[in-house]
Amino acid sequence: MNNYKSKGKPNRIVIFFEIVMAIIATANLALVIFDLSYIPWRDFYFKNVPMITQKYDPIKYIEPHRDTQKYLTTVDELQAAIPSGLQSQAVENKLAKLRSLSVEMIEDNPFAGVGKSGSLEKIKRIMRLYMNRDSAKQAFQIFWSRDYLVSQGWEEENIFFDEQIRPLIASNYFRRIGENGDFRDKFWILDLPFVALFALEFLLRSFWLKRRHPNFSYLNVMLWHWYDLWLILPFWRWTRFVPVLFRLEKANLWGIYQLRRQTQQLIIANFAEEITEMVVVRVINQLQISIRRGELTQWLLQGDKLRPYVDINNINEVEAIAGIFIQALIYQVVPKIQPELVAILQYNIDAAFNQVPIYKNLQNFPGVEKMQTQLSEELATRIATNVYNAVVTGVEDPKSAQLSTQLVESFIAALGAEMQKKHVLSEIQDLFIDFLEEVKLNYVQRLSEEEIEEILERTSQLKMRAPTQPMLNRTSSIQKSNK
Repeated sequence: MNNYKSKGKPNRIVIFFEIVMAIIATANLALVIFDLSYIPWRDFYFKNVPMITQKYDPIKYIEPHRDTQKYLTTVDELQAAIPSGLQSQAVENKLAKLRSLSVEMIEDNPFAGVGKSGSLEKIKRIMRLYMNRDSAKQAFQIFWSRDYLVSQGWEEENIFFDEQIRPLIASNYFRRIGENGDFRDKFWILDLPFVALFALEFLLRSFWLKRRHPNFSYLNVMLWHWYDLWLILPFWRWTRFVPVLFRLEKANLWGIYQLRRQTQQLIIANFAEEITEMVVVRVINQLQISIRRGELTQWLLQGDKLRPYVDINNINEVEAIAGIFIQALIYQVVPKIQPELVAILQYNIDAAFNQVPIYKNLQNFPGVEKMQTQLSEELATRIATNVYNAVVTGVEDPKSAQLSTQLVESFIAALGAEMQKKHVLSEIQDLFIDFLEEVKLNYVQRLSEEEIEEILERTSQLKMRAPTQPMLNRTSSIQKSNK
């Protein structure tokens, strides 16, 4: 209901309208589901709720099949002639007609036109078992004979037919076919009022959204509630469950957050694997192209033909990061680990003293060992302190920093010259390109096969754990902490 708030409070009229439309959409979806399931479930309705088939058969252009209806009419005529006696000529004529109709029914299969051949097979199986015969035709021939009915009793055989065979034959029907080759259907007449209502509502809702957001085009405001289009389309009616779910949630009649979340994850999962593989492969391909062009070599060797580099702040970020790292290492890290460095130096100095043969003989004199310990400790401390001071002086001294920079530049230039002289650079490029190709074949496929659902779950957890304060506040707090 967030889209329909006025001054922070929901409009009761709008809420009532959403509830009414959600109920109407749900009723329409129920009608669509009933229509789609009517043909498969017609036998159930015909047997248990015949009133439904009487009312809804005309919607589907369903009418009794003339062949099976003729069969049942003949049975009714036989039942009406029985009181005159089984020996009468009228009964014999009806029995002969039923024997002929039974053969025609089995051979012509009037059930096939509407996909009910299973009913005929069931009739044949019941008759074979009941008459203990291997042939259904033979079973019907015997069943509709005067001698059999006299010997077994008409009443009992009539009850069997009415309970076991008649419902199966009566369930068959004929359905008209239109000029397009499909079965005719008048469901659109029942659906038309709903479609007209939803189409009118779609236009009014789009017009209302357009007035609230004048900068949006009509296409944008229609796409805003795109799911309502399924209520208007006269085909694929089963897809109307989508707008119904949205409308139920909008009307606060049913929460579908988990279902929507799972649907979103399913859609994302279908694309994430391919997108991940495409992005990684594209990056590797770009690296390979850059290496083949020599751009990586030019960047490493700082050649004159290097493509101009775009600088956004007039700062060499690599040097700045290296400077921060060196400052933290010298002024923060080294002083904290100085006792450990002194201990390592002292241990190595003691080991060096112990390897001298003359010193081993002097250890037998009293106090020499203690003096050696004090000497090695002081020596180690002085060495560590002097080295640290030398490093600090080198960092803080501009002349020393300049000499260090010149040393690095000379090293890179000499290394590049030697590599070009010995034709090593081209071989390194080929090896690097092959290495990237192996990465694509061995690791990108594994990356694409990683459990996408697990990745999505981790992403959701990160979103839940993320701070809710605005980015501006977080930035300002970071700046304050740095100060």
